[in-house]
Amino acid sequence: QVQLVESGGGLVQAGGSLRLSCAASGRTFSTYTTAWFRQAPGKERELVARLTRLNGETYYADSVKGRFTVSRDNAKNMVYLQMNSLKTEDAAVYYCATGRGLFLYRVNDYDYWGQGTQVTVSS
Repeated sequence: QVQLVESGGGLVQAGGSLRLSCAASGRTFSTYTTAWFRQAPGKERELVARLTRLNGETYYADSVKGRFTVSRDNAKNMVYLQMNSLKTEDAAVYYCATGRGLFLYRVNDYDYWGQGTQVTVSS
């Protein structure tokens, strides 16, 4: 059984940083594409960053490009999202997800999800 568990969310002031972590059991991150999505109240879940399986090619939403970095530690089977220069509009529940394809953009492309971790950014 695959289980993804996110951690690292919390309250931070605008301009600050947080690092989210995603731990997996039952699935090896390096052989699956992994992504971070976020969902703010009243909004659709959106792709924030993606790390493609095998070669580790990355994708970032325009809204986070240059501020967020997705990475993977194969030895620990962990994926991270380093978030710098946080803005109030970054506040959301952040989800880790994995899928079998390569260039996955849609929520339905991913077959396993974590429970989410709340990120709150104060002005």
